[in-house]
Amino acid sequence: MRSSTTNESLDELIQLSKLMRRWILTSTTTAGSGHPTSSLSAVELMSALYFGGIFRYDVKHPENARNDRLIFSKGHASPLLYALWTAAGQLTPDELIHYREFDSPLEGHATSRFRFTEAATGSLGQGLSIGVGMALNAKLDRLPYRTFVLLGDSEMTEGSQWEAIQLAEHYQLNNLIGILDVNRLGQRGPTLYGNDLEAYQRRIAAFGWRTIVVKDGHDLARLLDAYNEACTATDAPTMLIANTIKGKGVSALEDQDGWHGKPLDEDQLAEALNELGATDESLRGNITKPASTSATKSESVSGTAKVAPSDQQSGYSLGDEVATREAFGQAMKRLGDIFSNLISLDGEVSNSTKAEIFAEAFPDRFFEMYIAEQNMVGIATGLTLRGKLPVVSSFAAFLTRAFDQIRMSVYSGANVKLVGSHCGVSIGQDGPSQMGLEDIAMFRSIYGSVVLYPCDAVATDRLLEAMLAHEGLVYLRTTREATSVIYEKQAEFRIGGSHTLRQSADDEVTIVAAGITVHEALKAYDRLQQASISARIIDLYSIKPLDVKVIDQAAAETGAIIVVEDHFAEGGIGEAVRSSLEQNLVPVHHLAVRQRPRSGSPERLREHQAIDADAITKLVQEIVRSKVATR
Repeated sequence: MRSSTTNESLDELIQLSKLMRRWILTSTTTAGSGHPTSSLSAVELMSALYFGGIFRYDVKHPENARNDRLIFSKGHASPLLYALWTAAGQLTPDELIHYREFDSPLEGHATSRFRFTEAATGSLGQGLSIGVGMALNAKLDRLPYRTFVLLGDSEMTEGSQWEAIQLAEHYQLNNLIGILDVNRLGQRGPTLYGNDLEAYQRRIAAFGWRTIVVKDGHDLARLLDAYNEACTATDAPTMLIANTIKGKGVSALEDQDGWHGKPLDEDQLAEALNELGATDESLRGNITKPASTSATKSESVSGTAKVAPSDQQSGYSLGDEVATREAFGQAMKRLGDIFSNLISLDGEVSNSTKAEIFAEAFPDRFFEMYIAEQNMVGIATGLTLRGKLPVVSSFAAFLTRAFDQIRMSVYSGANVKLVGSHCGVSIGQDGPSQMGLEDIAMFRSIYGSVVLYPCDAVATDRLLEAMLAHEGLVYLRTTREATSVIYEKQAEFRIGGSHTLRQSADDEVTIVAAGITVHEALKAYDRLQQASISARIIDLYSIKPLDVKVIDQAAAETGAIIVVEDHFAEGGIGEAVRSSLEQNLVPVHHLAVRQRPRSGSPERLREHQAIDADAITKLVQEIVRSKVATR
């Protein structure tokens, strides 16, 4: 396909668009589900982009770092995505027929199971943030690729979209082009602004974007002109705002409410295909290759580079008082030279999370995301999908705002790392709005996630290194207040491991703790020793996966487990331990945050929640007395 707008090339685009419409309708009817009308509205938007000489992509080398990127933020338009790649000769019509089947990679909303999916979408309002991350990566690596994001008008009410719009302008991402499909209708009726293109134009332009309005989003010649204009040099991102018709091409569907997410039945399909008319089923479009069709080794994107663990050791000594959030910042600085693709994203709290230490050492690899956590995680997803290793840091409580972006990153195959500071009631006087008390439950619930919770500076240093070397989503929890260093410099930490800190053949109970409560457990141990009671202490620094073998052995040898954690009882460490002991009928006692949190000193708050050394000591004594009474 030539990039000129000759009658011949336009006719080929028209025929390709018709062919894609036929595939969209046929695949959704065969599947018995899907979103044909949402796909039909954007057919010309995509055929002009892909086959009009605008999009630059080497289909034989998807890993080429110079390839342009296209993200379907309106992920329910997956029938169009698959039809597009069929028109590009990378899928067959026979493969399309298996759309939404169990063994097919062509899922209802595209995920990384389909090889040409840039990012998993479908939970609306996420694609633009991911696009910002990819465009930012191109700036970092000085690569010429452009990032295009297909957006639906319904999702423009999501706050995350406007978070992304602000940051894209702030970082002057002139290589980012949004394509807003204004088809007027959402799932249950008209969208907020209907087909008022000026309403979108005014709002987006107010954020500093260049806007290009296309009054007929099915006019291929106008679209080619608009794309060529969008790709010209500027100092700002561009939004192409196009008026389209939902269900375009099928008169019974065009601009009709009530058809969202509904396929045609067999009779309706036959009528629609007859209306569309026949076209050459063998017709395929050509995608223009990037100027350079081979990426250098440093530009290749094949996941995060594997880096051997460092032989360096942190400079902490036993007894040093260091907050694990401070140790996180220092570890990021130390590891910045080891992981050359390491990036830090922080939500305007770097002086609290201590990400500022990395920022001072590597200013070109630190990016301020401001108070916009959803966008921050989306940008991290985009960065990691282009080969970077982003670490997202904020207060643990604030990361809950980005749960949807976090869970969806997994289905993109992203390698995002997150660090939450200010955990539990132990943050003290700031009160419940700042307390991360749900974060362990949240991150434990995510498919394939890893959850880590170090208790001292050495553990933090080593676990950060382990999480960076691990492929996949990892969350690390840090503590605000200073805690004593209890580990020697050479101590080893691994994902899925634990450390038994106190142990004897006479142990009558096992105390399982993590993070701040490890120190409370050790205080309790000393008091119990004075009472001639022996207890085992386990630092469960890896909460998911947890050290099942060690927990199971401790339960069998001591006959009782106490879990103590600075987190709500629901979904936390206690439930993780209980689930690991399903085949072992040893009683599990659980000390956790169960009362409404309030302001106060950390010590007073731990006492109030009965997760301090006094509460642990008291519970152990009760368990031992009960054992004695039943002997």
